[in-house]
Amino acid sequence: MTIKLGYLLPTRERIMEGEHEVAPMLTLAEQAEGMGFDSVWVGDSLLARPRHEPLTLLAGLAGRVGRVELGTAVLLPALRNPVLLAHQAATVDQISEGRLILGVGIAGDVPNIRAEFAAAGVTFEKRVGRMMEGLRLCRALWSGEPVNWDGRWPVEQGVLAPTPYRPGGPPIWGGGSHPDGLARAGKTMDGWFPTGPDAATWSDHWGQVQAAAIDAGRDPSDVTAAIYLTLCIDDDAASADARINAYLEQYYGAPAKILRRRQACYAGSARGAAEWINGYINAGARHVILRFAGDHEHHMKAIMEIRGDLEVNPAG
Repeated sequence: MTIKLGYLLPTRERIMEGEHEVAPMLTLAEQAEGMGFDSVWVGDSLLARPRHEPLTLLAGLAGRVGRVELGTAVLLPALRNPVLLAHQAATVDQISEGRLILGVGIAGDVPNIRAEFAAAGVTFEKRVGRMMEGLRLCRALWSGEPVNWDGRWPVEQGVLAPTPYRPGGPPIWGGGSHPDGLARAGKTMDGWFPTGPDAATWSDHWGQVQAAAIDAGRDPSDVTAAIYLTLCIDDDAASADARINAYLEQYYGAPAKILRRRQACYAGSARGAAEWINGYINAGARHVILRFAGDHEHHMKAIMEIRGDLEVNPAG
């Protein structure tokens, strides 16, 4: 069975380095496609962790790369009006001819994210309900049929155009490892897309997602099992470990020790990386999205050199 590999563009890292230009990232996306990656991803944040606006950037990427899937890792739908989001996503899906994947999340409860929600005029405590209702409204609008919606966003006979290229709209993958997030993914999402933790725990959580899908009367095979992993590849494991800690602390402004409890990270050789990633593949992961701490071209090449080892004995 072929395992899909995704690559996360360094939108946040570029801004932290004071480099706002988009052209270098478009080039990285082209390199990733040329090397054989299956998807390219971008993150999302307004003020908490500034970076390029994801859907706008994906529209640009869609014109530069013609094969890879394009996704958000992850989008915060609660910060957006869902009528506008549905319109934007449908347009990007048309530009990319059905290659868009919406990875979505609710955001962590930390002060700078609460401030971000306040700046957007969104009540932080209501973000889960707002996200779920908003996504339901997006899906209704993506049908192209007249929509009447009596909720947070009243719609009367609203008809969205264009509709997405992919019938029904782009797949929506839910992130998170909290029991409520696992249940939401299994019951309502097209994929499950967490940032960790270890492979054994991921396997247990994946079982809970599948059980929730069955309880909802769904075929669990309709839910894509994905994972978001952070790597620093270097034969000097101690040096790689120090670099990944520094990377996390600069990225999030929090101690690496705390961050690594909830984010799956690897530091070490390429051979070791293959074994580590295979832990998730053998547990059921079918789409592995990689974020690199360090030189991106070096890491992309290293991953492509071990790609064959990631498809030998996948579970199931």
